[in-house]
Amino acid sequence: MAPNLPSHESLEVVENQYVDRDYSVKVSIPEFSCVCPRSGLPDYGVINITYIPDKYIVELKSIKLYIVEFRKIGIFHEHVTNKIMDDFIKASKPRKIEVQGHFNPRGGIKTVVESHWPD
Repeated sequence: MAPNLPSHESLEVVENQYVDRDYSVKVSIPEFSCVCPRSGLPDYGVINITYIPDKYIVELKSIKLYIVEFRKIGIFHEHVTNKIMDDFIKASKPRKIEVQGHFNPRGGIKTVVESHWPD
């Protein structure tokens, strides 16, 4: 049985004390790992999340624990990048968000996936 996908419920939010202004929060996760759904081999990369919070910010330790949940998950690069963005939106409802996945080369191909909301 395959492990369950991480959920937005793992992301803890905190009230934004500066809701009256736009500012960017940039989070970089340089040790991201998941599993290739075809080969079962580990995939590694860097996930960068940039968001403009509205009423809530996402607590950093909860981000770390959420990201670790992907280590045993077989998931495509495109899907994991968009899954992270969807979960951030569900958890914190930011004004704007961008998630970039910079994945290490596999089979001689490097993948970069960028997802933006709203467009």
